[in-house]
Formats: sequence, C-alpha cells, structure tokens
Amino acid sequence: MGCNVGGVDRVLRIVAGVAILAAGVVGPLCWWGAIGLVPLATGVLRYCPAYSIFGIRTCPADGGRA
Repeated sequence: MGCNVGGVDRVLRIVAGVAILAAGVVGPLCWWGAIGLVPLATGVLRYCPAYSIFGIRTCPADGGRA
C-alpha cells in the first residue's frame, strides 16, 4: 500500500475530516459526523482506495513516506 495522496490533498482531507466530525459533534448532523472519519483516515494514511481504482496519484513520483 503505497502513497497516492499528496501534500495539499492530504491537508485538505484532514481539515475536511475534522470539520465534518466537529459538525457531527456540535451540530445537528449527529451520526453523520462519522463520515468525517473517511477523509481523515485517507489523509492521515496518505492512501485512498478510490484513487487506486482510478489510477490517480497526487503524491510525488518516488511514492515514499515523508
């Protein structure tokens, strides 16, 4: 399982994940906030299964972990 999520993409996923989780905790979205775990996990792990399926890669060509 190599890296396929790059720097900017990673930051956006983490911010979006935290925002969705926070909206679920303090807002009216209740359990829908759990959906925020998906972008948060893909940002932290730097791997997106959907990117693999479609052959998308936003990380540097070396594919190593930073």
